[in-house]
Amino acid sequence: MRQYEPDRPTPVELAAVRRSLRSGRAAMTRRSLMGGALAVGGIGALSACGIPAAGKSQGGVSADDHSEKEKVVNFSNWPEYIDVDDSEQHHPTLDAFRKRTGIKVTYTEDINDNDEFFGKIQPQLAAGQDTGRDLIVLTDWLAARMIRLGYVQKLDASNLPHAFANLSDQFRSPDWDPGRAYSYPWQGISTVIAFNKKALDGVEVKSMSDLLDNPALKGRVGLLTEMRDTVGMTMLDMDKDPAKFTDDDYDAVIARLQKAVDKGQIRRFTGNDYTSDLSKGDLAACVAWAGDIVQLQADNPDVAYVIPDSGYMTSTDNMLIPNKARHKTNAERLIDYYYEPGPAAELAAYINYVSPVADVKPYLAKIDESAADNPLIVPDKAMQAKSHAFRSLSSKEETAYQQQFAKLTGA
Repeated sequence: MRQYEPDRPTPVELAAVRRSLRSGRAAMTRRSLMGGALAVGGIGALSACGIPAAGKSQGGVSADDHSEKEKVVNFSNWPEYIDVDDSEQHHPTLDAFRKRTGIKVTYTEDINDNDEFFGKIQPQLAAGQDTGRDLIVLTDWLAARMIRLGYVQKLDASNLPHAFANLSDQFRSPDWDPGRAYSYPWQGISTVIAFNKKALDGVEVKSMSDLLDNPALKGRVGLLTEMRDTVGMTMLDMDKDPAKFTDDDYDAVIARLQKAVDKGQIRRFTGNDYTSDLSKGDLAACVAWAGDIVQLQADNPDVAYVIPDSGYMTSTDNMLIPNKARHKTNAERLIDYYYEPGPAAELAAYINYVSPVADVKPYLAKIDESAADNPLIVPDKAMQAKSHAFRSLSSKEETAYQQQFAKLTGA
């Protein structure tokens, strides 16, 4: 496929880009587009650096908990992934937490890429040292790896009454952390089919089959460079379960995608930069992240989305407590705080991703009624029933699947 240089994005498209950074997706897709070694070499490359093989969990390692004497939580998160006030100097929910508990949150936006951050903290974790962080937010596939490697601590359920009670059923028991023993979602991320009504000019788009097969869309379709999203959505369209697929299933999906590439159906594989093309109509339809679509719709009434009858992919960014954290109890109290509907609603109103808190809707409606009624932010039961998660991968699978997908995309 030829290289394509998009036009300069508009301010609203830049806002969507910034919000996409929160999910980790933008960082991962940049890495894929740059042909990063970890996207292809995956865990094999990491294993060569002395990281234990996946699946050989050492178990979480605790430290002396200084929470009682040191009223602090050191919290690392993605850029622009929390509420801010008009001055852009304060985070209202964190300020409220400090006033209530006396615990100060030292909040740092130092996670720009999952693999990059893992490389930063791995030497300390492997050496049994404190990373200086009490709470971190990682995308589900890396959270799974951290748990397998024994790099995070098991949570104390007695400190998490709201989290246990209010976690949405949609996110309650992923295969990589059954029962949420080690993690709780910060936010959910939905993958949908988006389209520009004006660019479609009457062409109907309801499924991945429409994107991949309809000749009326030739050269005007976008797919994501994030493997789990593009492959997962195609699996669902082919009546295969992303939670249970085999190597043969994966090969069949790659073959179908390759056919679409070969016949020129796909304009390009993108990171979150699809927002510019979609808004202008250069892309008639694409696989997209719901958080971006919420933002684009505010500025462009031609942008719309559809949830295929076959379902859609969902993933999470997750809060975890690394080994040797000094303030485990304080970190657990902060996790639990964000599962109270009030703080959860404030967070959702600002960042517009899927809230993992089951009873958030009436609280969110008091802040922003349109957000509360938006199923991309608060999925109803019918939408939740259509959500699917990509299963955990072994190190061997991750390496092989990423290599196949990189070849497909030309990365």
